[in-house]
Amino acid sequence: MSPGEARSDSDRRLSAGRVGRPHGLDGSFYVAEARPALLVVDALVLVDDRELRISRRAGTDARPIVALESCRDRPAAESLRGKELLVPRADAPELEPDEWWVDDLEGCAVRDGDRELGTVRRVLTLPSCDVLEVGRGDGADDLLVPLIDDAVRDVDLERRVIDVDLEFLEGA
Repeated sequence: MSPGEARSDSDRRLSAGRVGRPHGLDGSFYVAEARPALLVVDALVLVDDRELRISRRAGTDARPIVALESCRDRPAAESLRGKELLVPRADAPELEPDEWWVDDLEGCAVRDGDRELGTVRRVLTLPSCDVLEVGRGDGADDLLVPLIDDAVRDVDLERRVIDVDLEFLEGA
């Protein structure tokens, strides 16, 4: 695929998290920045340019523990530490109407009506809700936008635009 060529939805992958510290001696590891819905037994994940199958899933959604079929000992798990776990978009579960994959929100333009505010750098997972970290091009501090109805008016993934209520965000 050439650098400017668009990928079809079936070719795209979603981040299921990153390989964290090993758990035990059998090659299992914690998953950091986990997206639990994507971490299911028998799912194929791309990690370190290899496609591997999830053979075991334990722990909790907040702290999942995963084993991959060819990762059989602690040194093997340690060698993958920090690597991203990618799942084919086609294998991802259906989302509810007001749910989005983080990968789809990153890079979206953020506006308040016609006023351009910046671009989503990343999505932060906080205890109360997920928050968009919006980088502003005008040198102002980053804008944090909670993903709640009062703050977000509309998410248009086709246009890659998120409309927010700046007045609500500034507490006016």
